[in-house]
Amino acid sequence: MPKRVTPSPEERAVFQEAVADVQPLAWDRVHHEPPLPPAIPRQHLRDEAAVLGESLHGPALIDLYLEGGDEAAWRRDSLPKAWLRDLRRGRWVTQSKLDLHGMNREQARIAVVTFLAECRSHGYRCVRIVHGKGLSSPGREPVLKKLVLGWLTQRSEVLAFCQARAAEGGAGAVIVLLAAKK
Repeated sequence: MPKRVTPSPEERAVFQEAVADVQPLAWDRVHHEPPLPPAIPRQHLRDEAAVLGESLHGPALIDLYLEGGDEAAWRRDSLPKAWLRDLRRGRWVTQSKLDLHGMNREQARIAVVTFLAECRSHGYRCVRIVHGKGLSSPGREPVLKKLVLGWLTQRSEVLAFCQARAAEGGAGAVIVLLAAKK
């Protein structure tokens, strides 16, 4: 510890002269406010949660319709009907596949979004997503099938989709036509 030095009377006089105009503080302690915590974008988080909830639990999309019995098929209005027909008939070569078996809703949604982005970056135009038939689901209902079809209609890169042919998974898979990479 450093040794304490007592100021001389001359040093005290100089100090007193230097601080003669100073007003003493009204309190004996100086309070230092800690910095504010970083802002949390609560409304943004609420908006994202609402959109996710709507996509997972919301009503079926009007754009989604069934053609040819109970086979799911959808196309953008700007796309010629012949393209959907060709997609159904297997005239497009499937370039990649995603299997959603064993995933929950949130995992499946993230997997679909990631898969579509990767396929688009590789320039793939036709891909298959296996969502399953729901045989292991409660009530044997294909939960992921309905969700996947809804998610696909919301994606701008998806031009059309249809149920896969029996050899490619039938009612447990969907063939998706993607827009060309720009």
